[in-house]
Amino acid sequence: MLNYHFISVLKKRFTIMTFFFMIAFYSSGNAQNEFPVRAFHIDLRIQVMKMSALKAFALKLSKGGINTIIMEWEANYPFVKHAVISGRYHYTQEEVRSFVSYCSSIGIDVIPLQQSFGHVEYILKHYRYADLREDQKDYSQINPLKEEEAKALFTDLFKEMISTHASPYIHIGGDETYLLGHSEASREKVKKVGMARLYGDYIGMICNIVVSLGKRPVLWADIAMKYPEALKLLPKETILVDWNYGWDLNRFGDHQKLMSYGFEIWGAPALRSHPDNYFLTDWSKHFKNIADFIPQSAKLGYKGMVMTSWSTSGVYSPVFETDRDIYYLHAIRHVYPLTGFNILADAYLYSLNHGLQLNPREFIERYATTQYGLNGTDAKLFRTALTVKPVEIVQGKIMDSPLSISQLVDSAAQVAEIFKTLKPVKNIPEFEHYRLMSDIRLQYLKYMKVEMAFNADSFNAAMIPGLLKELKALDTDGIDERFIRLNQDSYYLPELKEENKLRNEKIKALYETLSSNR
Repeated sequence: MLNYHFISVLKKRFTIMTFFFMIAFYSSGNAQNEFPVRAFHIDLRIQVMKMSALKAFALKLSKGGINTIIMEWEANYPFVKHAVISGRYHYTQEEVRSFVSYCSSIGIDVIPLQQSFGHVEYILKHYRYADLREDQKDYSQINPLKEEEAKALFTDLFKEMISTHASPYIHIGGDETYLLGHSEASREKVKKVGMARLYGDYIGMICNIVVSLGKRPVLWADIAMKYPEALKLLPKETILVDWNYGWDLNRFGDHQKLMSYGFEIWGAPALRSHPDNYFLTDWSKHFKNIADFIPQSAKLGYKGMVMTSWSTSGVYSPVFETDRDIYYLHAIRHVYPLTGFNILADAYLYSLNHGLQLNPREFIERYATTQYGLNGTDAKLFRTALTVKPVEIVQGKIMDSPLSISQLVDSAAQVAEIFKTLKPVKNIPEFEHYRLMSDIRLQYLKYMKVEMAFNADSFNAAMIPGLLKELKALDTDGIDERFIRLNQDSYYLPELKEENKLRNEKIKALYETLSSNR
C-alpha cells in the first residue's frame, strides 16, 4: 500500500534545461534494428479511430523506426461484395486507400488482418453465413469441414483487401480456435485423423488461398504450437507469430517443435492484454514483457517483432431476440483507449532502437522528466503510482491478495491523489489520461465495496441509505465528461458515449435495485 507521505516529498520543482521530442530521443544512441520487420498491431474491433488520428499515430510510429502496421480492421473494413459484414463505423474505400498510401509515403507497410477461422463473430452473426458456423449459438468459429464455402468467402475478402493494400502479406488470424472438434461432424473427423489434421487441413487451405493470390500468409502460432503436426500442412511461405505476453515459451505447446519446422517466425508482446480492462491496467506486466520477450526473440532468431494492442479480448456475448435469433453481439472486455498508452508504445520504440535493452524503472522515470517535465523526485513518484500492482476482483472475490476491499480503495485513492498532485509542465493532455484512468479505477473499487456489502450475509435494509449515498458520490457524470473530452479527437462521439454507458451500467443497475428496496 502507498503512503501519503510520498505525495508531499518535494514542494519545489526545478526546470528541465533541455527539451527534445520523445521520438528523436528514443531513436538516438546505438540503435540496433535486430528485426527486419518492426511492426505495430492496431486493433479496431472496438474503439474505431478517426482516420486523422490513425495517420497521426502512424507518423509517430514511423519516426520511432516502425516499418510495418498490422491493421485488424474487422467490421470496419468497407467490404463491397459482402457489405453486410461492415459495421456502422466502417471506413470508406477512399479512406483505406488514403491511409495505406500515406503510410507508404512515410516508410510503413500496412498488412491487413482478416480473421478466417476463429474470432469471426462479426461475420457469422449474419444469417447469410449461418451455414459456416461450427455452432449455431456460439458464432466465434468457422466449421472447418465447410472448406469450399469458406474458401469462396475468404477468397472474396482477401481479394478486396488486396485491392486496397499493397503489402506482400495478409494476416489470416487463426488464433484461439476454442471450438475445434466441437460439432458432431468435426468430432467424427478428429476420431479418424486427429485434431492436428482438423486444424491443419483448414488453416492450410486458407494459407494456400493467400499464396495463390501472390501474398504470404501470416498466422498466430498458438494453435500450431498445440498441434505441431498441423505445420506439415502449411505452405513454406507461411509466417508464424509467436505471441507471448509474459509467460513460458511452452505455454501453448512444444516451442522447439515450432522452431524445428523452419518457418519464418515473428514475436509479439502486448501493451494491452488480459487482465486489463477499464478498471485495471497492469503497467508493470507490460513493461516487463517488453524488457524480457523482445531480446529473447532476437536470440531465437525471429525475423519480426509485432507490438499487439488489444482493445478487447475478441470474446463476445450474444443477446438473443428469441431462442433461435440473435439481437446483439457485445464485446465482453473493453480496455481504456490506445490514447492512454503512449508511454508503453514509446517503451517499445526505445527497446527496438537501443539494442533491445529496456530497464523499466529507468525508462519510466526518464519518460516522466522528458515528456512531462517532472523533476527527479516527482518522476520517481510518478513511477511508483504507475506501477502499483493492480488487484483483480472476480465474482466479489479479491484475487491473489490479502488486502480487503477497503484497503484496495485506500490504495487506489492514494494513487489517484499522486496523479492529481503531480504538476506536468509539458504534454498535459497526455498526462490527464493517467489521472482519468486512476479515477476510473477508484470509482470501480468504491462501487465494488458497495456491491460486496449488498452481497454479504450481514446485509440488512438499514444499510441501504448509506450504500446509496456512496453510489451517488461516484461522480459518473464528471468522469464521463472527462473521458469524452480527452478522447474526442481520436474517436467518434457516439462510440465514446457507448463506452461510458457500458462502463457505468453496473453502477446504475445497483443504484436502481437498492432504491427499489428502500
